Formats: sequence, structure tokens, C-alpha cells
Amino acid sequence: MKLRDVMTPDPVTLRPEQTCREAAAVFINSQVDGAPVVDENNRVIGLFTKTHLFRMISREMDMSLPVSEVMTREVKTWHPDEDLEEVLNLELGRLPVVDENGVVGIITRGNLLQAFFELYRNVSVELDTIINSTYNLIVSVDKQGRIRVFNKSAEKFLGRTAEEVQGKNVVEMFPTSGLIDVVQTGKIEPVQKIELNNRYYISNRSPIMKDGEIIGAVAVLQDISELENISRELQYVKELNEELDAIIESSFDGLYIADGNGTTLRLNKAFERITGIDGKEFLGRNVDDIARDGIVSESVSSLVLKRKEPVTIIQETKTGKTTLATGNPVFDKNGNIFRVVCNVRDITELNMLKQELEQVRGLSEHYETQLHTLRLQYAGSDKLVINSAKMRDLMGTVIRLAQVDSTILITGESGTGKELIAETIHKYSARKEEPFIKVNCGAIPENLLESELFGYEFGAFTGARREGKAGYFELAKKGTLFLDEIGDLPFNLQVKLLRVLQNKEIVRVGGSKPLEVDVRIVAGTNRNLLEMVRNKEFREDLYYRLNVVPIHVPPLRDRKEEIPALVAHFLHLFNRKYRLRKSISPEVIDIFMGYDWPGNVRELENLIERLVVITPRDILTREDLPSHLVNANRGNAAEVTVTGIIPLREAVESVERQILEKAYAKYRTTRQMARELKIDASTIVRKAARYGISR
Repeated sequence: MKLRDVMTPDPVTLRPEQTCREAAAVFINSQVDGAPVVDENNRVIGLFTKTHLFRMISREMDMSLPVSEVMTREVKTWHPDEDLEEVLNLELGRLPVVDENGVVGIITRGNLLQAFFELYRNVSVELDTIINSTYNLIVSVDKQGRIRVFNKSAEKFLGRTAEEVQGKNVVEMFPTSGLIDVVQTGKIEPVQKIELNNRYYISNRSPIMKDGEIIGAVAVLQDISELENISRELQYVKELNEELDAIIESSFDGLYIADGNGTTLRLNKAFERITGIDGKEFLGRNVDDIARDGIVSESVSSLVLKRKEPVTIIQETKTGKTTLATGNPVFDKNGNIFRVVCNVRDITELNMLKQELEQVRGLSEHYETQLHTLRLQYAGSDKLVINSAKMRDLMGTVIRLAQVDSTILITGESGTGKELIAETIHKYSARKEEPFIKVNCGAIPENLLESELFGYEFGAFTGARREGKAGYFELAKKGTLFLDEIGDLPFNLQVKLLRVLQNKEIVRVGGSKPLEVDVRIVAGTNRNLLEMVRNKEFREDLYYRLNVVPIHVPPLRDRKEEIPALVAHFLHLFNRKYRLRKSISPEVIDIFMGYDWPGNVRELENLIERLVVITPRDILTREDLPSHLVNANRGNAAEVTVTGIIPLREAVESVERQILEKAYAKYRTTRQMARELKIDASTIVRKAARYGISR
């Protein structure tokens, strides 16, 4: 309400030169208590009231003084378009209202009182109209329980008029209303089922508070028959919404829904996870604005609205995610699009899942092979037997090196246990929970070695899997890869291995995209790599990359004090494996201690297994040993103990067999044996087949 609506227009005014006596006459004739003093331009320059006159009389002042000498000069004026609320705290009895033409009205306390009364009457009438126009029943009581409000709906449904019940106690009129309990307890009782006049209603009852004190209570009631129908519909809608929410939120794919105008309606948590964007940046916004602000590179919903057909695109989000987005239009019965539903999938995550699947498949195949190999060997627990100062020092170094991630080169003769050292390094490293992959570079054909190490993509070669295959580097992800017989690695693959060590990434056969690999490399060899470098058989740069931390495993002949413990270990192992109870005589141990074991621990292990399997007696004695082992103590493996006269041919064959057995134990190739024995390699192969000698 504005001041012009309540002010007294064209008020009585005084001139500054008028006397106070003349002003008193104006007040009496006009029946006013005061008036603004204006100049010749009708501008307010002061205010003169009866208070000024009373003050002059009390002080016996001259009534012929001009008004200008007595009036209040500092007068607050108001504009007619200002709000009434601005002058509610009126300190003076009247306030001039002025515009650009001067005084146009006056505001008095009487004006304010009349305005307040009119406003109160209008509000009261409006409130009564609202209450009586409400379909629900409204009943209120005061603090004593007397009925104060009883609207038309209450009259209609409860069969009584407002005049009948107003001022009556609610307990007498409606004993089950419960309003007295609300007044006494002050508790809100929403959605309560009550019975009134043999009809059931749903009631919401609340206390009426004023200045922190309960002054009554009010109840809003609704016929339960209608409410039950609504309740059933609401429950159905609620269940439907909950089911829809559960379906949308359970989707692994991101779901994004817009209306026919492109305004974002909802999206699920998976969408936020995949895009890395807070859903608040989308909700309520138009898809074109989202694309324009760079939140996504292109809006699939916008394309669907333009083309009116399903659309699939690759989207880039501002967080750097690449997603595959498919939008589908939903048409109403008039053929207009009223919803666009988009599925969003993280392509990076799919690629990761594909790689992980390949890794799991490859690991499964690798572990299956390893399990098969272990079943053919033994099911031992601790494979390392350490009983010498050299090996104790070596294992101390190995365990310390396991704590760091340096590349390690393990050297030593065949059969010394390089693979077990590599397993120990992995076991005591931070990568122990991750895969440990063993690869014998000399046992895989050269044409397959590259694809086995680095994997391949579909179409890399004839017979390649459609989904490609992960190589050993990928299978050993975050774990350890042991490259045994590294000296047998082909020269062209040495370059690729060097790149892996330098850049920590590989490229699959038939692929072009580098893949990062987090793998610790441990290499092993029984060859002299430095000599191979000099002979241009091994890359010098790769050698120094591998030889960051060298570990040399001494041969068994340099740690013979371990032979008794190793013999006991292997004997226990094979007795358990074959369910036997074999033991070994002390003289056999003495013979073992005098032998140089060119095949090292592997030769000892194979010999113990052979003796356990083929010896019929429970105690293994000197007579059960191969002749070359017995004669080794005399310094000549070709000597034969002759207890009687035997045919010369048999004696020659015996010596020949012993020499070949020793050669097969010491050398790796028939070419090396032929060079040492001064015969053709074909002769060695033929005679070995004749005597049943093999590796």
C-alpha cells in the first residue's frame, strides 16, 4: 500500500509570516492539530502544531510572533509513492507528503489507524474466505478447548453449523478429535486416522504457538475414502519411481535423460563416475549450453533432437575422459520427441577391461602350464637348502636387493638354482602379491618368442586370435618377469628388450600404440655375456642395462658342505612323492662329497630321484651308484673296478657308457661333447641312443 492511498490530500498549510495567533485560528476553523509551513513555491520549510501553541502559552510568549520563529524547521517529508510500511513508526503526529509540485498531502496517526483497520478487515475477510473455501475440514480450539474456527467443509461433513459449535468445548461436541491432547502435549500429530460422527478421517493436528506459548490447536481433516484412493495412487507412483531409480542407478553405463526441449532432467551416479563431472553442472541446463561451455565436446542429445533418430558419437569431457555416447529419442502419441535417453560408456575403461581379461587369460594359461610342470616334479615347500657361508651371504644380499626395484642379472652354471634365486627376490619384494612369470628364452622357438614376450593384435599373423593376446610383459603387470637363458635371446629382440628397459613400454606385434608396463626384470644366464659382447653376439647397451646388480650363484663344487643337507632334502622329497622310505648310507655321502657335480644341484636332484625309483632296497649303497660317480674319487671317470675276468667287449662298452654319461652331465650340446671326446657328434648321438643315455 502506498502513502497516496491513505494520506489526507490538499492539507491546510501555513505561511512563515503568519502570526501564531492566526495559526491558532486556522487550527480551530479547519479542526486540525498542525500544518506544514510552506514558502511561496509550496515547498515545506517547517511544521507548526498545537504543541508549539501550548508551549508558547506556558511560557507566556507573544502570540503575535510569526510562525517561522517558533516552527520546527527540520521536517521529514515523504513521497506519495513510498510504501506505507516506511512510516509505521511515526514519531511526529503528522508527516507532510510532497512531490515535485510541493505539498500534496499529510499523514496523521488517524490516517494510519484507518489504513490499519481497513487492512485488518481485508485480511480477516480474505482469511475467512480461504478457510471456508478449503475442501478439507478445518477445526481449531483455544487453550481451554473451546471451538474457535469451524469452516464450511466441517459444517458439511460433520452436520453442524458454526453457530452451533463455536464457543463449545470440543470434547463435548467431538470426543474423538484429540485436539485437547495436542494442546496439552504440544506435539504435532500428522496423518492420524480418527472417527467423527461414524465417519473416518485422516487428520493433521498441530499446536498453535504465539510468543513461544501454546494458545490452542488446529486440525485439518480429509475424508479417508478419497485419501485412500489418492494414497494408493501415490504409493503406486512412489514404488514406480523407486523402481525406476533403482534401475537407473544400478546401470553400469551412464544414463542421461533430457526433455523434448533439450533440458537436462536427470542422470545417474555412473554418468558422474564415467565423465568425472558433477551432475549439478548438467541438471536443469540445456544440452546446447552444456556443449557451448565446453563441458562436453559435442552433445549427442542435441543431435538426436535435430535428426529425430538414434545417434552414436565419441564424446570428450572437460575432465579428459573419452566416452561412447548413444542417444535415443522417445516419441509421444503425436510423434513429437518428449524425452531423449543417452547411454554413456567409458571407452578407456572398456579397453582396460579388455587388457585385464587378456592378462587373466594369459595368466591362467601360464599357471596351468606351471601347475602341470609342478605336478610332474614335486610338491615341496622350501626349495632352497642353504648350509654354507657362501650361500648364506648370497641370500642375505638377495633379500636386501629384493627391497629395491633394480634390474638384476643372475649368473651361474646350469643347475645351480638361478630360478629359485629369482623366485626368492620376488617373494621378498613389494611385488610379492603380484604375478611372477618365468620365461626360458632358449626354450621358445625364435619365430614365436616375440609374440610370447610382447603379445599381438588381431590380424598380426595367420592364426592370431580375434581378440589378440597379452604377452608375458603384460601378464607380469606390477609383478616380476624372470628372463632365463637371456644369452639365447635373438639379436633383433635384444633391441626391443632394451626399449622396454629404457621406456617402460611395449608395442604388441601388429600393433602401433605403445602400452605402459610396470614390471621388474630379473635375467638369468649360464653363459659369459661379456665375452658374447666382445664377439658381437650380445648387445653391449643391453648387457649394461641388465647388469645393474649382478648376482653370481656358485657351483655345487664350491659349496660341497651343502651336499649332505641337499641329499637329505631331496631324499625326503622323493620319499614323500613316491610314498617310499628309502635312506642313504654314509659311504654314499662320502662319494658325493668327492664328486665335482658338473650338473650342479640339478644333477644331484636327478640322481637322488633315479636312485630312489630304481633301487629295490630301502638303503642306498655304493653298489647302487653309477660307475662314473664311484670312479670319480680316483680322479678318472674311465677307470673300471674289475672283480673278475669279463669279456673285453663288455669292458669296453662299460667304459664307453661311463664316459658318455659324464659328458652328458657336464656339457650342454653334442657339439661340445664331440670336441672334448675327439669324435663326431653323430657318433655321440648314436652311442647315447644305444646305451639309453639322455638329458
